[in-house]
Amino acid sequence: MELHHSKHHTAYVNNLNNALLSHATAMNAGDIAAQIALQPLIKFNGGGHINHALFWENLVPSDSPDAKTEAAPSLTDEIAKTWGSFDSFKKAYSAALLSIQGSGWGWLVKDQAGRLRIVTTKDQDPVVGGEVPIIGVDMWEHAYYLQYLNGKAAYVENIFHVINWKTAEKRFLGTHDDLFASLRAML
Repeated sequence: MELHHSKHHTAYVNNLNNALLSHATAMNAGDIAAQIALQPLIKFNGGGHINHALFWENLVPSDSPDAKTEAAPSLTDEIAKTWGSFDSFKKAYSAALLSIQGSGWGWLVKDQAGRLRIVTTKDQDPVVGGEVPIIGVDMWEHAYYLQYLNGKAAYVENIFHVINWKTAEKRFLGTHDDLFASLRAML
């Protein structure tokens, strides 16, 4: 995870900053074609930064009290209401994570009606549209390959031991604006 953070996440931040600088230059020059051409870079690297920033906050050492579902009583109650039990949720979430082909992310989100859903996003696409990302799991090979090689299922099984349920509870009880206020402060 240290390599993941110091190399991969850092590259997204650096590339985003460069793309935003180029975009500002293109805007000042009135170069609409260049502004449009930069949108994919901004989306990819901006999404990479957002997703990873949320991901790091989602993790704690397995022996932390925050790694226990008891740290998220409101969220786990809602999980049980939505999926019938925590084990059923874990099975559904794991299946969604393992169904990602290539690179992407698996998310537990709260939609605008307050309902929990499991969604996946491709590559570095962030969760957008007013949904609140509660838990995100990076399913790119760089997230697990050094430790798990091609053992994607073992990575998914073990990620549940290091989820920061206290952070997940805070996100569940908060709003989209609450979550993204902290991300805006990082930029």
